[in-house]
Amino acid sequence: MKPTGFIFDLDGVITDTAEFHFLAWKRLADEEGIAFSRADNEALRGISRRESLLLLLRGSMYSEDDLLRMMDRKNRYYQDFLLGIKPDNLLPGALGLLVEIRQAGLKSALASASKNARSVIERLGIEPLFDAISDGYSVEHQKPAPDLFLHAARQLGLSPACCVVFEDAEAGIEAARAGNFHSVGLGPKERVGKAEVIFPSLENVHLQDILSLLGEG
Repeated sequence: MKPTGFIFDLDGVITDTAEFHFLAWKRLADEEGIAFSRADNEALRGISRRESLLLLLRGSMYSEDDLLRMMDRKNRYYQDFLLGIKPDNLLPGALGLLVEIRQAGLKSALASASKNARSVIERLGIEPLFDAISDGYSVEHQKPAPDLFLHAARQLGLSPACCVVFEDAEAGIEAARAGNFHSVGLGPKERVGKAEVIFPSLENVHLQDILSLLGEG
């Protein structure tokens, strides 16, 4: 069954806001007197804000109100950094592939655990290239559960078997596999090695390359 829907994660796939996330978490950690390094930040890749905060806190006990306040602070810091994002911040190859998919009459969706996903793609100038957006508000259970991708597929009106997921995080690849989606991993094999197809990034990757490697070209 030839894929007719393409579902993209945001961070590390379409654009790289990882540095903004790191700086925001680092500021929060410093304010709370918690050590937080770039290596610690890698463990937060692809998971929700709440799960990220719990990892950062390393089992320290806080009230639910305190957790909510800290998540809100982190998000405010992150949004401040996002004010500077613009189309130049698109990762190489992302725009070209989205345009190819649109020109081929196929469908695209964004599926990101970020609650800021819509504002990010608006600032990047690519919102019109997506037929659907699933974000941190869309489902209760985030990656590695498949719910976010299933939500995106439903919005596209397609079955998982007709959709290809693009991810740069291990949790995202696990979610795609759990939902019976085709998967394209972007990054090192030690992180995305369970994907059906692996590229270092979307740079110089075309729609026909993907279909051919999935055996559908």
